[in-house]
Amino acid sequence: MGKRRSQVRLKGKLKIFVMAFIYLGILLAAVNVIIYLFDTRSGFILSGYVVVYFAFAFSLYGYNKNAIAKELVSFATHYGQVQKALLQELEIPYAVLDDEGHIIWMNGWFEKVTHKEHNYRRSITSIFPSITREKLPGEEEYIESELDFEESSYLVKMRKIPVKEMINNSSMVEANKNYEGYLVAFYLFDNTAVKLALQEIEDQSLVVGMIYLDNYDEALESVEEVRRSLLIALIDRKVNKYISAIDGICKKLEKDKYLIVLRKKALESLKENRFDILDDVKTVNIGNEMAVTISIGIGLSGLTYAQNYEFARNAIDLALGRGGDQAVVKTPDNVVYYGGKSQQAEKNTRVKARVKAQALQEIISGKEQVLVMGHRNPDVDSFGASVGIFRIAKALDKRAFIVLNEVTPAIKPMVDLLTDRDDYTEGIIKNQEAIELAGNNTVLVVVDVNKPSITECPELLRACKSIVVLDHHRQGTESIENATLSYVEAYASSACEMISEIIQYIDEGVRISAEEADCMYSGIMIDTNNFLTKTGVRTFEAAAFLRRSGADVTRVRKLFREDASEYKARADAVSQAEIYRNAFAISTCSGEDVESPTVVGAQAANELLNIKGVMASFVLTEYQNQVYISARSIDEINVQIIMERMGGGGHLNIAGVQLEGVSIEAGIGALKETLDSMIENKEIKI
Repeated sequence: MGKRRSQVRLKGKLKIFVMAFIYLGILLAAVNVIIYLFDTRSGFILSGYVVVYFAFAFSLYGYNKNAIAKELVSFATHYGQVQKALLQELEIPYAVLDDEGHIIWMNGWFEKVTHKEHNYRRSITSIFPSITREKLPGEEEYIESELDFEESSYLVKMRKIPVKEMINNSSMVEANKNYEGYLVAFYLFDNTAVKLALQEIEDQSLVVGMIYLDNYDEALESVEEVRRSLLIALIDRKVNKYISAIDGICKKLEKDKYLIVLRKKALESLKENRFDILDDVKTVNIGNEMAVTISIGIGLSGLTYAQNYEFARNAIDLALGRGGDQAVVKTPDNVVYYGGKSQQAEKNTRVKARVKAQALQEIISGKEQVLVMGHRNPDVDSFGASVGIFRIAKALDKRAFIVLNEVTPAIKPMVDLLTDRDDYTEGIIKNQEAIELAGNNTVLVVVDVNKPSITECPELLRACKSIVVLDHHRQGTESIENATLSYVEAYASSACEMISEIIQYIDEGVRISAEEADCMYSGIMIDTNNFLTKTGVRTFEAAAFLRRSGADVTRVRKLFREDASEYKARADAVSQAEIYRNAFAISTCSGEDVESPTVVGAQAANELLNIKGVMASFVLTEYQNQVYISARSIDEINVQIIMERMGGGGHLNIAGVQLEGVSIEAGIGALKETLDSMIENKEIKI
């Protein structure tokens, strides 16, 4: 027993504390030796005291050493028990897992939260499916994640605990030298209250919106003068009642503009109902021939209230640029569209066209040269509009160039028609030449496109500081920013129609040749499908102006006669069409032996609309390692929002998309999935 006790030795600060009396005794003995040198009698007296001191110190050391060792063993035993009890009763759910995720041990609160017995040894994934083996600590020492369990939200913390050293010190188990096993400490922290508080703050955050009446003046003109105030009052009541019902504030800024403020939680209810005010306001009818439509722009999740207001302004501009009768919700990361199911009414007044024409004239007059650019894979409308701007620049005595990297089969007849003229021989240039010409004294006019990524030469947009955008497509999320002049009118049938109007308001009196008139007339004719789609009063007025300028209908018709192979390809596309969900005609167009398969595909899509019961048609064409989808409708389906969902865009009745890296079969599958999803979410109705 004595031998065992001798094996228990104190060390460290505790040993120093217990040995302090002995160290002092040694010091006293040294002093005693020194005193002997001065006085022997005094030295004998002190020696007696030293002997008594050492006897007392050694006896006290022996007694305290055994008592302290006993107390330390007792404390360690009780401390381990207390520590185990505290860990078991810790009010934080805690478990220990092995390196494969199986539960080894869990405390009481973990049992309470998960409703499992203390001897439960299955994988943690069986309790929390989201915590898979791949999400456990591996190379990482520490991992945090979130999960929802039953009605609570938890923050999960997992820490890797190596066990190699513990095994090496164990007398019961052993492991080889390459063993790298570990345990995982698994903690759950209840975040439910914090999440609810954060959600409440989020729900109460400010949302700014703007509501514009799209056709205020036109609607008033269609009703008797004595009833106009009543019509305005009814619209005001509809709008104010709609916003007040969700505890929002609505303030009328101008005769046709409203500012609204509401909570983010209230906006969710508007989204769920898909902004039913868009349809509700059309029911206001007191004899007005034209239904009133509204556009809504919403901004939220900005860093400041001012940023939310700016988002709302951008959103309302998008809604109006896309034709109105729709709601646009803009956040820092996303733009979502609602509505947009009706065709924008044509504006009979030409005031805007005249104002834009004068602004264009001033911009061109202040520069030395003009570059005109359409979209990639140019069509007849894009090239015809470019020709119109080219002629305006020449009339203003400016150097002008049309940026055309590739002459596609669609525009080849028109290019051949103009290449005999000297000004066009030198005036048509490629991308690299255009970039070299770009500078501070150059204005870039972009026609028939407002998406920078699909322009003929996107680099030009960065090289030119002065940019003019003239387009008739509905605006999407991507748009050309910082344009000096932007004239985007979704109601226009074509870019050539818009340019034809502008030409008539240029002060210099622009005179266009018969060949140029043919090109612009062709653009209108192709984009309106021989004046069957999107035609209005101003469309025919533009066509009449071009006819007076020398356009020949017969000559234009000859320009666009088809080869027999193209005619057969279109007929094949129509014949093999699938009627999907009794409403959509889906077909494919072969590009073999056809110069311009995408044009043939678009023509086939137009043909499919002649089938009874078909609300929209889609023709897929594989061309240049891409799948082109041409989408067409008459008036029941907005194909623009369908194509936008797939990454494209266009008009309500004419739209398309280009898919990269997919096959025809995959494209059809993606189209059907999109249609199914939008029907299920009530974004389109059949």
